[in-house]
Amino acid sequence: MIATDLVIPYQVERAGLRGRLLRFGPLLDRILDRHRYPPPVSALLGETLVLTALLGSTLKYLGAFTLQAHGDGPVRIVVGDMTATGELRAYAQFDAEAVAAMEGATAPMPALLGQGHLAFTADQGADAERYQGMVALAGPTLTDCVRHYFRQSEQIDAAIKVAVRAPNGGAGWRAGAIIIQRLPGEGRRPGGADRAEPDEDEENWREAVALMASVKEDELTNPRLAPDRLLYRLFHQPGVRMFKPRGLADGCRCSRDRVAGTLGALPKAEVLEMVEAGVVSVKCEFCGAAYEFDEPALEALFA
Repeated sequence: MIATDLVIPYQVERAGLRGRLLRFGPLLDRILDRHRYPPPVSALLGETLVLTALLGSTLKYLGAFTLQAHGDGPVRIVVGDMTATGELRAYAQFDAEAVAAMEGATAPMPALLGQGHLAFTADQGADAERYQGMVALAGPTLTDCVRHYFRQSEQIDAAIKVAVRAPNGGAGWRAGAIIIQRLPGEGRRPGGADRAEPDEDEENWREAVALMASVKEDELTNPRLAPDRLLYRLFHQPGVRMFKPRGLADGCRCSRDRVAGTLGALPKAEVLEMVEAGVVSVKCEFCGAAYEFDEPALEALFA
């Protein structure tokens, strides 16, 4: 069986460029099926999850990487979240009636999210400063927003391709993505020892991007096409080195203790206003887990 739900780091040898190849199968289907959002919202959240895993796997952090899009359209927010150990979760908030009114029409990202911003947050643990970046929602897809962010804010050349496929013919949600990056000062001659001349560096970059652009969406999402075979097909001419794959998993960090801590940090009067039928009910937006606190439990929070 071909492995899926993973990220494979790779390097284009002749150019010294780095990248990641991602393949989603049952993991994506499980997360999206849990929410049962309308198809346009599920597809948007699927793209968010793909970008979260693709970008989160390139960073070194101890806590969590979060990708959030906020807009003034029918979809108010989409969130993807990934821990340093590769556990993913996601959710969306939207106006169900407004989304239903779009049924049957194309629903690109601008129509769903409207105007707003895309935020990147890396929580690097208690002993490190949190990193956050932001870019306006501009372009037809969230992937275009990420490209713009790298180009304008990070001064990094990055080529990204993302494909998300809805359930069809008994198959569940599937997705795939590939990214290649050129960091400032990167680029090597064949043999790997010396920096390439600027013209050669640019030629190597353009060649690698052209090769990556040749990948078809069906190839990115095809569960019968092994990821290592796909990378070899794309980059066998300049040479490609693949590194150890990183597995991805479905996981949520919510717990009764975390919810209790959140409630306990609020003013007591505000929490008591939330009481219905003798309990305060809190549902996790990510995984759907429900937590209930009766009056004795609430009193214990504020004791």
